[in-house]
Amino acid sequence: MAERLKHPTHNWRIHSRDEESLKLKKPCKKLTFGKKSINGRNKTGTITSRHRGGAHKRLYRKMDFRRDKFNIDGRIASIEYDPNRNASICLVNYIDGEKRYILYVRGIKVGDNITSGPDASISVGNALPLSAETTRGSTSTKIPLGTTIHNIELKSGKAKVVAKEGRLATLRLPSSELRLVSQDCLASIGRVGNIDFNNKNLKKAGSKRWLGKRPTVRGSAMNPVDHPHGGGEGRTSIGRKRPSTPWGHAALGKKIMERNAEIP
Repeated sequence: MAERLKHPTHNWRIHSRDEESLKLKKPCKKLTFGKKSINGRNKTGTITSRHRGGAHKRLYRKMDFRRDKFNIDGRIASIEYDPNRNASICLVNYIDGEKRYILYVRGIKVGDNITSGPDASISVGNALPLSAETTRGSTSTKIPLGTTIHNIELKSGKAKVVAKEGRLATLRLPSSELRLVSQDCLASIGRVGNIDFNNKNLKKAGSKRWLGKRPTVRGSAMNPVDHPHGGGEGRTSIGRKRPSTPWGHAALGKKIMERNAEIP
């Protein structure tokens, strides 16, 4: 379910979303808690990461990454926006009365039923071990080769099962990296939704400030106290033989390894 933005005829409609594709409402209060913004500073208040700060206040949603409610059916109650991640999230109501948030999987809809455990079916949103022979109980199901999975116990992200040998399964990550994971690990079926996130146009500079990202400027436009390239009357050169970083180190052409050096 791709997120569709309406035509921005006014500033307040720049970020208005289609209500049919995403439900904008207050999150479940029992599953949220406050999140303190550090704005790129350490415990002493020193800026360690530049160009951060001024983001909108957020509530963190407690996510269920472990999917440890085995053999208990749950129903997708809503698909909600989460300001703390690129993907959307789903509110799941289990039959025992508990509510949990999980990652939104592409293709899942409100009203669908999901479950987790060795006996779960190969359906979108379900979580089950990679192998059929597990120490968790039943040995009736397994994830076939070529299945797209995400939210792996030892590695969070989208991957694909390409091989199994012994007690290890080979997963292909989106970066084409191959990684060995124990076949006893749980994994969720499907691909994380909101795949068009990187194609979104923010429309104005203020949208970037709402996300907590401050402007980036050239060093030559700063004062001498802020950057080695700063200072001077009008548009002047940097006043050095070679460019420097804000901390005075060489920015270009610095040797990082001696020639013919032995690599340990």
